[in-house]
Amino acid sequence: MTTDPATLEPRDAATVMLVRDTDDGMEVFMLRRNLNSDFVGGAYVFPGGAVDPEDRHADLDAVCLGRSDDQASNVLGLDRGGLAFWVAAIRECFEEAGVLLARDDDGNVVSFADPEVADRFARHRKMVDAGETRLLDVCRIEHLQLVVDRIHYFSHWITPVGPPRRYDTRFFVAAAPPEQVPLHDDRETIANVWIRPQDALDRHKTGEFDLIFPTIKNLEAIAPFDTAGALLDAAAAIEVVPAVLPRITSDEHGVRILLPGDPGYDDAVPASLPEGMPLPGRAGGPTGSGSM
Repeated sequence: MTTDPATLEPRDAATVMLVRDTDDGMEVFMLRRNLNSDFVGGAYVFPGGAVDPEDRHADLDAVCLGRSDDQASNVLGLDRGGLAFWVAAIRECFEEAGVLLARDDDGNVVSFADPEVADRFARHRKMVDAGETRLLDVCRIEHLQLVVDRIHYFSHWITPVGPPRRYDTRFFVAAAPPEQVPLHDDRETIANVWIRPQDALDRHKTGEFDLIFPTIKNLEAIAPFDTAGALLDAAAAIEVVPAVLPRITSDEHGVRILLPGDPGYDDAVPASLPEGMPLPGRAGGPTGSGSM
């Protein structure tokens, strides 16, 4: 039975942009999706994915440092359950990139500088990724708390009506832990890169760096910042994050994306896209492939 795209509800998702400072400026960490993936195969993305049921567990407050579910929900404009988005972002970052945004009992961000510790957490990563254990169980075993207070809500994108997969995605930004080395999982993702946001955008324009539409727009938003600290300070100061719901429209010029405020947005008739068909870029803007 085929689901009508017009009635398909978007699935909650969370994504985190890890940033760091270098002599050449601020860089963001990106992963390349497996070429055989049925979702944006080959595209460079930030670590992230769907919010799982385990992310919504009732005992989140016990392992989340500096932000309660009530506070998180208020930031996201939800009645409840907001903290699960932070937990999902951290879990996906651990699964896909091997980076764990957590503190130990002494208040230090967890370090993998010790090879034995790194090996132990590599095993934790595989077990969480395989669904054999929960991230919350890792925190309990290792006496850690997730640093949700250092992860800032940045943007909110909802997949337009039309694609066969839809996501309601919250984008976050966080500083990369200095003593952890991000690495793709070699399963869902096949490569990783630290890159300046503007370089990613420039390489995309030449066709050598495949990006999807919301990734492009978030890279454009963070590119003006010279340092990770400046970006994090700006993100922490954001009071309202509007939801962006693009619309896909089809006319004599082809299929294109419209954003709120674009001419024709309010009158756009949704265009259905088959599984795997890339989304076009915004009219007059860069082209993206895949869907959110």
